[in-house]
Amino acid sequence: MPTHAERRLIAYSSEQLFDLVADVGKYPQFLPWCTNAQVRTRTATELVADLTIGFGPFRETFTSRVSLERPSRIRVQYEKGPFRYLNNVWTFTPDRQWCLIDFFVEFEFRSRLLQAAIGVVFNEAVRLMVSAFIRRAREIYGPPVGTPPVSTQPPGRIQPAGTGGV
Repeated sequence: MPTHAERRLIAYSSEQLFDLVADVGKYPQFLPWCTNAQVRTRTATELVADLTIGFGPFRETFTSRVSLERPSRIRVQYEKGPFRYLNNVWTFTPDRQWCLIDFFVEFEFRSRLLQAAIGVVFNEAVRLMVSAFIRRAREIYGPPVGTPPVSTQPPGRIQPAGTGGV
């Protein structure tokens, strides 16, 4: 069961980053391996969407229910598709003019073949995905101003992002 947790200090507001992640219909424009996104229903607090992910010879579509707790949290609950389960949470915490993002994902495919195929590249794929969101923020909101403050968290807990070559 692949699991990934990541924390980054990003040089954009929590509202901006929340809006970016909540705009599921635009994922195919910038997310690696996301080949199609169809939002079935959307309200201010929830959306249901079908995402198609393609990598190598594999192409799978799944349905998720996404809870939108603006501007602090987005929770993804798996409903239908190739997974046994999928849990994904984005948390956005304001930090002066920056935003501390906590990202968590865990899943297991029903197919052992798919599980083995993604297991080889999972961590790199998730890092690329988070970096794609950061690049998208630059495209939409422009380059960040300044650099994030030095963290008081233990080493290795927060990765400054939003400046440099992420």
